[in-house]
Amino acid sequence: MNSEKKLCMDESLLEQPVNQHAPENHDNRCPSLLTVAGFVFLTFNSVMAVYRSNVDMGAIFFVVFSYLDLVTLFYLLHQFEKTPPLSPCREHMKMAVWLLTTMLTAAFSYKVAEIMPFPVQVLVWAVAGLTVLGGFYAFFLHREETKA
Repeated sequence: MNSEKKLCMDESLLEQPVNQHAPENHDNRCPSLLTVAGFVFLTFNSVMAVYRSNVDMGAIFFVVFSYLDLVTLFYLLHQFEKTPPLSPCREHMKMAVWLLTTMLTAAFSYKVAEIMPFPVQVLVWAVAGLTVLGGFYAFFLHREETKA
């Protein structure tokens, strides 16, 4: 590819808007087959985990909590995508999404740290804390600057 053609392609990429919104979908379509298959798989694995828990209430609570958290998180993300960009409801949904991901991070960190030696426990909780703080920064504090 010659340099003149490459320069033309680079310029055309620069002219495209940076933040393109996904096409709005306000109709009430059925979820895609892949989405349904994912939820069936998640539900099956959760039921099997509860079945194999041998009535360990801690394990059952963890599985049920994780399942409900994930289902709620996916639902809120779907609602967030359907909400108009300048709606005040978007900020509330962002907060709920961040809280759900924070709770899921804490739950999985607890389960992982539970079986690790103390120095690795400290590392697991440090990484979890940085993840939560990074998510908070990305969701609520970071603002993209637009170039004129």
